[in-house]
Amino acid sequence: MNPQNLPQLQKTLRLQFPQSLGVYDDYAGAQRAVDHLADNEFPVQDVLIVGTDLKQVERVTGRLTTGKVAAGGLLSGLWFGVFIGLIFGLFTTEPMLAVLLTTAAFGALFGVIWALVGYAATRGRRDFTSIAQVVATRYEVLCEHKHVAAGRELLDRLPGGRPDPFA
Repeated sequence: MNPQNLPQLQKTLRLQFPQSLGVYDDYAGAQRAVDHLADNEFPVQDVLIVGTDLKQVERVTGRLTTGKVAAGGLLSGLWFGVFIGLIFGLFTTEPMLAVLLTTAAFGALFGVIWALVGYAATRGRRDFTSIAQVVATRYEVLCEHKHVAAGRELLDRLPGGRPDPFA
C-alpha cells in the first residue's frame, strides 16, 4: 500500500456520524442485509460493515521434526542460491551452469544450517506448524445518521428480520 494513499483510504472508510443498523453473527448475514438495502435503492455508499470482537485462530497443521526443518531449509536455500547464481551469471565469464550449480549448492547448505540453528534455538518450545488468522466474531452494519430510520425500516422487511440490537 502506498503511504500517500492512506489519508484518502481513511477518509473513504469513515462515516461522519455512524449509527448501527444491526449486528450479525457472520459476514454472510451482514452482506445479505447490505444487499437488501442496495436492492431497495438505499444509499449504500453511506454504509460500513465492521468486524468486531476480534480473535486469533491458529490451526495446527502438523508436527515439526528436525528432518522437516532441514528439508525446508534446504529448499529455501536452494532457491535462493539459484537466484543469486542467475545474478552472478550475468556478470561473469564462467559457464552459467557451473555458476548456478555452485551457488545452488552453497545456498542449500547455508539454508539447512540456518534452519537447524534456528530450530535448535527454540529448544522444543514450538514443535508444530500452524496457520494463524485474525477473525471477527460479529459484524455490525453502520450507516450515516441521516439514513438510519430508512435503513432500519428496510431491514425490518428483510426475510428473517433485523437482528435484535440488544442481543
